[in-house]
Amino acid sequence: MDVKTVMMPGVRVPLVEEADASGRTAELYELIKSTTGIPFIPDMFRLASTRPELLNVLITGYNGVFSDGVLPRATRELISAWTSKVNGCHYCVGTHNWFLAQFGGTQELTDAIASSDSPEDLPVDERTKALMRLVTKVSTAAYKITDEEWEQTAAAGWSSEELLEAVFTAALFNFINRLVDSLGLGTALTMSKIAAQAAEAEPAPAG
Repeated sequence: MDVKTVMMPGVRVPLVEEADASGRTAELYELIKSTTGIPFIPDMFRLASTRPELLNVLITGYNGVFSDGVLPRATRELISAWTSKVNGCHYCVGTHNWFLAQFGGTQELTDAIASSDSPEDLPVDERTKALMRLVTKVSTAAYKITDEEWEQTAAAGWSSEELLEAVFTAALFNFINRLVDSLGLGTALTMSKIAAQAAEAEPAPAG
């Protein structure tokens, strides 16, 4: 059965509106809302809405990073927002700076993520800065990460499990950033629906 779709100006693929979703797409839309704690379907997910099998992959990766983890949720959001900044995906920077603020990130930190060009400029402690140096390289030259750099980051106080989760989060956002920008969403909108939410919106659920 044909699925009713719409075209968003500037976006290169058709999207399924939540009201028109049926079958597996409708099921996945409900899963997205329960995973994100947001009462609407973020447009990033809708990019894959005409292909439920691809949408499921996107949700699985996102849920894997943002469900229970070994890193604090604020750290995972910091990595997500900073990776998006390194990749020039302003749409995702806004989204995950918003989430970072919900989980305790300061205005100073979110402003620095949006404007800085180096992890050295982020207002975080030296332990966190060491982690941010590593995840920056995941985006810029992952194949050049050395054992010495890995060991230096571990020596700053990060466990193997935490480093795996940090690298996985950065790698996932390299994928998401490229999906958003190559399909036109990153240039079609100046701000995501999530980033545009009112400041007094209810915080996202803990995770």
